[in-house]
Order: sequence, then C-alpha cells, then structure tokens
Amino acid sequence: MDLGIAGRWALVCGASRGLGLGCARALAGEGANVVIVARGADALEAAAAQLRALPGAGQVIAVSADITTAAGRAAALSACPQVDILVTNAGGPPPGDFRDWEREQWLAALDANMLTPIELIRATVDGMAARGFGRVVNITSSAVKAPIDILGLSNGARSGLTGFVAGVARTHLARNVTLNNLLPGAFDTDRLRGTLDASARRQQLPLDEVTARRCAGIPAGRFGTPDEFGAACAFLCSVHAGYITGQNLLIDGGAYPGTF
Repeated sequence: MDLGIAGRWALVCGASRGLGLGCARALAGEGANVVIVARGADALEAAAAQLRALPGAGQVIAVSADITTAAGRAAALSACPQVDILVTNAGGPPPGDFRDWEREQWLAALDANMLTPIELIRATVDGMAARGFGRVVNITSSAVKAPIDILGLSNGARSGLTGFVAGVARTHLARNVTLNNLLPGAFDTDRLRGTLDASARRQQLPLDEVTARRCAGIPAGRFGTPDEFGAACAFLCSVHAGYITGQNLLIDGGAYPGTF
C-alpha cells in the first residue's frame, strides 16, 4: 500500500532508539523527509545514518536537543522546513509511590509528557491546516487505558494529554488534519529491558524467568517490536487515515482484557 506521504516532512521526537526510532524508520521508508530529535548526540547520529541507508528514504536531519525545553523545541522546529507530520514522544517519568512525590516531580512529568506535546501541537497545527494536510501522533502509554499503580506520574500526565487531544482533535479535521494517540504496551525496548532487569534484581530471580513471566501475561506470548509499532504510526500518518481522529489505538498484544 502506498501511504502517500513521500516528500512530506515529519518531525519525530525521542527518535534515537526504541519506539521513536521505529516510527522514524517507518516514515523514512515511505519516502518522507524526517527530522529526528533526541538528547543523546551519538545515538542520534547512529539512528540518522541508519535511516539514510533505507531504500527510498528522503532527507534525514538530526537535532540533538531536549524537546521538553523551549530551546529544544525551537531548535527542532527550525530544522524542519514545514511540519506535515508530528510524532511526539518523551521518556516516561520514574515509577514509585505517590506519597514520595513532591510538586517538582509532578511538574517535571507534566512538562515532559503533557505540556511538551501540547506546545508542539500549538506550534504546528495551524500551518498544517493552512496547507490542507497534517497528522499528529502522540506516543502515550497503555497505562492511559489501564492505569498502573506505581506509574502514577505517567498515568496523570499522559491522561491529561489524552483529554486535551480529545477536545481539539475535531477542530481541524475539515482541513485534513488529524490528531491521534498510540498506546504501547510491552515493547522490546531499552526501557523495558531496564525495567525487567531491575525487577529481576529486586526479586532476586534470573532475568530469563522474570522475562518469561512477563511474556506469559501477554496473549501474543511475546513483546512487540519497534518496527510493528512504527508501521501503525505510519498508517495513521498516511493519506488513508484522514477519517480517523481523536482516537487512542492500544497496541499491547492483547494484554488489555476489556471491550472498550
């Protein structure tokens, strides 16, 4: 299927590894020009080289910046001639007991996982509408659908973004601009591997055993891959998804047991 986004400009955040890189890879593979942003310069340049080597890839621009800061957002936006596709993504806040979190921890979580995506949307959505094409995809979390007690910072901040998107997603649809959220479950990323390793050490169990237990709780029997996550993102960014907006697409291998 031709997704119809060759030559479009995409800004992809948190794209040096994991799900962000999976999205950038899928978009670049469709011929889109991509501006990838992340804090780690070395990993980002390695990711950019990988994307440039893809058959049919467009231009690839790497911007080493902290997207959660005003300066970082300005650097990313100035590197992108126009933003036709925006993929927001930032690392989740740390787990813990809500009794231990002070105002500073809450504000940091809100800045990274709610206010930064809103600022990027605010900076780009009117230009998308004026050009008659725009796709915004926010990478949030399956915890928006099924909250996890130790991830209260993430639950709160990402749910706030979800509510915001629900309110604005229809305002530009007549101009072919959509806003949707992707909710990942357990994907084979550095973050998940770090969480499993910490859990194994805490329980004093072999890492393989902890990993097998986690997989056993997923009907698919495995973790997801960044590439299949990226494929879902690319479809939502395509010309074929112009009738989809304000939606929360859960990608978790069937782990969530509900109907809605």
